[in-house]
Amino acid sequence: MLAAGGGGGVDGGPGDLGSFDHEALIQQLNPAVHVATPAEVRKEAHARSRNVFASYETLRAILFRHELTIQKRWSKKTRQQRQKVLLDTWPDMPASHRPDFEAFRRTNRAQGLSVSGHLFKSHYTWPHINQEDLLKPKTLPLLLNARGRNPPVSFAAADFESMHLGLVSKNLSPVFLNCYTMALHGARDASEYGKLVAWDDHPDAFDWMVSRKQYLPGEGLVVLEAQEKLLQFLVDCCSQILAEIPAGDLTSSTFPVQPEPRLKTEKESTGFDSLAAMAAEAPYRVPAKLDMKRIESMLGSRLVAAEDHQWALREDPAYFVEQLIEIKEHRQELIKDTLGASHPTLKIIDQKPLWARVCGTIAFEAYLQLESFLELHRQAQILRLLHDKYKDTISPTEDLPKEMMNAILKFRHYLTQTVKGLLSQLRESLVASPPWRSYFVRQPPPDSTTTRIVVMSKPGANMSPIEKQLLPLLRLLWEDGQDLFFIGLPLVVDELGRLLEIEPRAQDLLSARIASIIGDLAIVSQCIAQFNLFLPWARGYDNALVDREEGIKKEFAERTKPWGAVMAALNERNLAQVVKLGTPSDKRFAYPVEKRRTKQNVEALRQAEQNLDEFWAAVDRVVYTRCGQLAGPTQRRVMRRTPEWVEPATTTANSGKEAVLDPELADLYKPLSTIYIGESAGNKTPAVTSTTKSKTKTQGSLQPTDSLPANVPNQEPHEEPEAPVSVHVDGRSFKVFRTLFFNPAVTSSPGEISWTDFLHAMTSTGLFMAEKMYGSVWQFERLEGDQSRIQFHEPHPRGKIRFTTARRYGRRLNRAFGWTGDMFVLKGK
Repeated sequence: MLAAGGGGGVDGGPGDLGSFDHEALIQQLNPAVHVATPAEVRKEAHARSRNVFASYETLRAILFRHELTIQKRWSKKTRQQRQKVLLDTWPDMPASHRPDFEAFRRTNRAQGLSVSGHLFKSHYTWPHINQEDLLKPKTLPLLLNARGRNPPVSFAAADFESMHLGLVSKNLSPVFLNCYTMALHGARDASEYGKLVAWDDHPDAFDWMVSRKQYLPGEGLVVLEAQEKLLQFLVDCCSQILAEIPAGDLTSSTFPVQPEPRLKTEKESTGFDSLAAMAAEAPYRVPAKLDMKRIESMLGSRLVAAEDHQWALREDPAYFVEQLIEIKEHRQELIKDTLGASHPTLKIIDQKPLWARVCGTIAFEAYLQLESFLELHRQAQILRLLHDKYKDTISPTEDLPKEMMNAILKFRHYLTQTVKGLLSQLRESLVASPPWRSYFVRQPPPDSTTTRIVVMSKPGANMSPIEKQLLPLLRLLWEDGQDLFFIGLPLVVDELGRLLEIEPRAQDLLSARIASIIGDLAIVSQCIAQFNLFLPWARGYDNALVDREEGIKKEFAERTKPWGAVMAALNERNLAQVVKLGTPSDKRFAYPVEKRRTKQNVEALRQAEQNLDEFWAAVDRVVYTRCGQLAGPTQRRVMRRTPEWVEPATTTANSGKEAVLDPELADLYKPLSTIYIGESAGNKTPAVTSTTKSKTKTQGSLQPTDSLPANVPNQEPHEEPEAPVSVHVDGRSFKVFRTLFFNPAVTSSPGEISWTDFLHAMTSTGLFMAEKMYGSVWQFERLEGDQSRIQFHEPHPRGKIRFTTARRYGRRLNRAFGWTGDMFVLKGK
């Protein structure tokens, strides 16, 4: 960091540094670094600080009098008129979003100042000043409001953080001055802002630099330079927009001070909140405080989705087969080798080894998702409580409370490890996914039994322009190398999300499985970004980690030991006898749930459910035999199962017609036997013959239990949700809810639902607020009560929800909120 950040020795304190020639070392590491004198730094800092505060005061006075007028005029200007204003005031403004990222790619990554730094200095110093972003109607007004109504010191840490890519890649090289610290945080005016303090003159100056609460001299100067030009640019923009008013009169008393105007929120503009839009606007707003409530909310919703996924795999044969085939279609065995030959596992008639690997993957991923997000959510809850505890005493000039810093460092480590797992999934699955498989080849395996597969790009592959844009971003993620370290995961994920947003063709290149992995990456990335922007304390994470890292790693290894044991248990060899139960051959899992309940259909439903139960019972036995008791807090749930066919009484109305059964009365509930919730792996729970609904929630360990007597679930009674009141909806929404809670006795032909109709239905009830997260993830928050949330994935790649998926959405809504089909009533009826 010395060469990139402006330098300063930190061997052991000021007294240890006198005899070492740090200037020679710095110039040896990076010859482009200028070694400055204290007089030079003080002169530059003083001049820039005065200019920064002068421009700030001018901008502030202009906005106090004219901000509403500026907002109205800017919104009415055409794109060409806005562009003229921007280029007249910043002639060489880069055209594209995040020009630093583009410059980094164009100049072959980290080249150093001598090659590209001077040419692209503006790109790296002001990465958020670009035409693509500032031409949007809201961006410049947001930036004016933030910078004109808040002092420069509020942005010092964020402005320095925005230059991260240029600094770590050495495309920006601040001057070096040893044994001094520059003070920015806590400054009240130009005389204090950028003040140079010698370590020998102040007892805390050295500690300020080590803990990163203040800045190295070179770091402070680049912040002052960035703010100086930015604030002058904003003043000039105001003058251009208010061109009929002489510059000297803009702040005169001729124009009275006006109330601060309000810009429309994303929800007011589009009808929905958007996390992606909020992230895109963040650099142009006042730096946000750590929002632990949002982090906890995102992870909590994702945890519920992981529970629902694990549940649906065991409850719904159709969903199980869908997921099984999806995993199979992303296996690298499906890639041709360099000689054009198929993998040995595909040449075996029953493909038993391949299906064993698929069955192991589906079981382990469901377990790992649940455990990972359970742990992340637990830590988020702890941190939220700590943040609430200390929020009134935290000061930018003071260290964080030790208890809170420890929790942050631990949480960041778990987030980082989660990212590594997701990147590994992305690397293994994307190259084999149907849209990309033809661009990669395998090395021929040394023998037919090896599970090791080496994949490489196919020579001479002819890609489309959009494929050439998308693949480097994906490769940047899955390679997880120096470039990703330089750029940072949040920036790459944001760039990927932006490309998918503006290029619909890019979405078609991502399968549902890949889109889901990217969605998880985006959620975890947003958590990491929140902590990275917890400034100025985020600047001190690395130093604070030095004495804590080994303990955190040791605790993580101990916490995740059971995860490794389950993965080992679910390997191909151990599942050799189980795989025949999970292979979707001979229509083992055919599940005609969309059809009316007749004797034949009911028998087919029951047979598919029984086959699924047998598969998971066998998997559970393997895991328990190999791993024993796996303790952990979980939920116990009950599954819907189809009861035996009972001939309905013949009446005049249905005489001569095929007998049907109302499925609303046909569901029976039984405990969900699973390695995750403590039901018996060795003894299958007898079917419950009662049709009484039973929902429970307990804390349990992952171990076998005794067999249960029929009709007596081994669970504590759980209070049923209150009976929902009738919700009157329009015809468009009514059609959606008829499909979500499909009743074949009422509706004969279920169809697809468009995603826009689903959004309309969920929000038009007045019960939910919708928010677009990253990728395909949408979050719905209840507006009343406990404000609980639920997440759904937007269908991929088409914006249509298939009936089988809609049915699962309905079951999730029933479990989460007690919704049923008969609570929705058509308006006017």
